[in-house]
Amino acid sequence: MNALQDTERDIVAKETRLRELLRGYGALAVAYSGGVDSTYLADVANEVLGADAKIILGDSPSVPRSEVAEATELAHARGWNFEVIFTDEFTNEEYLRNDGTRCYHCRSELFTKMRDYAERTGIKVLAYGEIVDDLADTTRLGAKAAKQFRVVSPLVEVGLSKTEIRALSEGRGLPTHDKPSFACLSSRFPVGTRVTVEDLAKVERAEEALKHLGFKQYRARHHGDTCRIEIDAVDIPKLVDDAIREAVVREVTNAGYKYVTLDLAGYRTGRTAE
Repeated sequence: MNALQDTERDIVAKETRLRELLRGYGALAVAYSGGVDSTYLADVANEVLGADAKIILGDSPSVPRSEVAEATELAHARGWNFEVIFTDEFTNEEYLRNDGTRCYHCRSELFTKMRDYAERTGIKVLAYGEIVDDLADTTRLGAKAAKQFRVVSPLVEVGLSKTEIRALSEGRGLPTHDKPSFACLSSRFPVGTRVTVEDLAKVERAEEALKHLGFKQYRARHHGDTCRIEIDAVDIPKLVDDAIREAVVREVTNAGYKYVTLDLAGYRTGRTAE
């Protein structure tokens, strides 16, 4: 057996262990965002537990309407036991002031709402899509909230990485297998810049314009009157083409920005607005 076959066999074995782990919970609620990892976890949980797997999408102004629509459509298409719950982090001053702890307050609010839902429906286990790649960053505040709320990480427990989850997702026919990374719209604001619903709407409109113009990996970073665009470095020549550039400037200024800039460093995973 060659190295490639060994790798494929190891990935399949991890998914088998994941099924066994999920079956042992009996019933659980999965935090679902429509991203690569949570979608895969939700699909396996549904396969193993059926109606006893509650797939929960947390909705708030920090989630683009297109993401909510795509995630909802996929959940219905897969036949999951799916619920949307509305989170209230935008009533929390500690979240809005964006002092570096925003992610903790966001996750805490989501897990609070999920815990309340679980208590009403008799579920004792909450799960989310943390993966082994995430463990490299020990400062992640979302993980701190998950630990406090005793939310389990099945994908970590069986040792699955992003690359492996993409491969397994493709095998399942999940359209998220090649989906670019995404973070909530509030992450487009530099630490110390207050998050407002009005400014989030500007960011969302700017990013929707980039999406409709054919860019896959992008960020519209909010700096007051200025929108700083990040895209994959390989796509920079496309953006500076006159027709595309003019369309970007037009749409982003229509979103409410006075200035539009391009970050020549390109998109890099894990960056914030800075």
